[in-house]
Amino acid sequence: MRRVTYSELTLRYFTDDAFAGVLTGLDTYRGAAGSRAQGTWVQFDVKVDVKADGKAGVIAAARFLAFGCPHTIAVSAWIAAHAVGLALRPALPVSVLELGERFDVPLEKRGRLFIIEDAWIAAMTAGRQI
Repeated sequence: MRRVTYSELTLRYFTDDAFAGVLTGLDTYRGAAGSRAQGTWVQFDVKVDVKADGKAGVIAAARFLAFGCPHTIAVSAWIAAHAVGLALRPALPVSVLELGERFDVPLEKRGRLFIIEDAWIAAMTAGRQI
C-alpha cells in the first residue's frame, strides 16, 4: 500500500477548524453532495448579506462539514475560509484543477474534488434564490 504524504497547505487546513460547523438563521443557505457510505460527503453553509433592495449581496460567512480524507477536509476548509466577500455565483473560488494542484491531491483522489464542487454549487444555487 502506498503511503500518502500531505503538503504543508493540506496539513494546515486539515487541522484548522475555524471554518468547520454550521450556520443558521435568516439569509443562510446550505448545499451538500456525496455520501458517507461511499466515503466522501461535504456540506457548505453560507450566510449572505442582503442589499436594501432585497437582492443577494456577497457572502458574509461560510462554514463546512465534511466526511472524507484529509484532502477533502482541507480543500473544503480552504473554500470556506476564502469565500467571505465573494459574490454568489455557481462556481468555486478557483477551479477543481487548481485546487488539486494547490493541495497536491493524488490523481486517484481528484474525483473527490468534484463532490466538493457540487456541494459548493448547491449552496450557491440555494443562495441565489433570494
